[in-house]
Amino acid sequence: MVAVEAAVMAFGAGAVITMATVPAVIRIAHRTGFLDHPVGYKAHGQATPYLGGSCVLVAFVLALIAFGDGVGRFLPLILGALALWAVGTVDDRINLSPWLRCAATIAAAVGLWAGDLGWNVFAGSALDLGLTVVWMLGLVNAFNLMDNLDGTATSVAAAGALGVGAFALVNGDGGLAAASLGLAGACIGFLRFNLARPARIFLGDGGSMPIGFVVAALAIAAQPVDRLGRGAVLTAALLVGLVVLDTTLVIVSRLRRHVQLLSGGRDHLSHRLLAVVLTPRRVAPILAAVQLALCALALAAANLGGAVMLWSTVSVTVAGIATLVGLESRMDRLAAEAPAKPPASAAVATE
Repeated sequence: MVAVEAAVMAFGAGAVITMATVPAVIRIAHRTGFLDHPVGYKAHGQATPYLGGSCVLVAFVLALIAFGDGVGRFLPLILGALALWAVGTVDDRINLSPWLRCAATIAAAVGLWAGDLGWNVFAGSALDLGLTVVWMLGLVNAFNLMDNLDGTATSVAAAGALGVGAFALVNGDGGLAAASLGLAGACIGFLRFNLARPARIFLGDGGSMPIGFVVAALAIAAQPVDRLGRGAVLTAALLVGLVVLDTTLVIVSRLRRHVQLLSGGRDHLSHRLLAVVLTPRRVAPILAAVQLALCALALAAANLGGAVMLWSTVSVTVAGIATLVGLESRMDRLAAEAPAKPPASAAVATE
């Protein structure tokens, strides 16, 4: 019961600290010109402050210190998240090279593994290190890509963190439960401002990168590897399943259309859902609900044995493939039905 109370307090602290700090950060962003301007594929109507990730990260760290096991166990996680916050915040300002962001993520992943918070499912340490690096690099970039519509990355991160918290409480890990619920509360507190009409602040890369790093690391820490063995990777993947689906969808779609993988665009899962439900305030809770369902499936699979885990993995994989095929088929139909664009000269003449 003490662990549950600490986790609930961490959740509340994360939410309250975020909501208390966001207004001040909004003022700082306006005074310093730290704004995201609507250019290119970006569809928001006015320049909007960045730096929202700073509030979420501060709230998470403070909640962890106050109600978790202290800094010691999670120090590699905190340091890695702070490093990615710094890199992401600079990137929001001056657009760093993607390779530099990847190098920073790899360095943070190595630090996580060296601090005994990485994967430990193989007999050889080199394989565990490699898996940790690939896991962290893939998920940090996946969360970064999913931060493409108000509330999406934050809602999915909150849902994943709640799933990790459930794992931690079932396994009797009060410190991890407090860390996870602290992050979930911080993300939910941020949604009050990010899902306003219009959005009052964005996460930016300085938010999506460290949040993705923290969720990915917590998903590893939640797994009872001694009981699940390598199957722990499968249940951990379900805790972040929606960002995996979104990234896979974008990669498949852009390869089919011969579009650069690293370019921006409006072909994500959130954009396709937006075309149906019409507002980000509906998209965010739908995505969160789907991720929560995946977390519940992961928890059931981890506690009901290998057969359930296998069938859960197969079922989710089949459902994911069917979703990809269905969404791509719909895009093809819409493209075929859309009227051809007029020549550039004609477009100018009508203005």
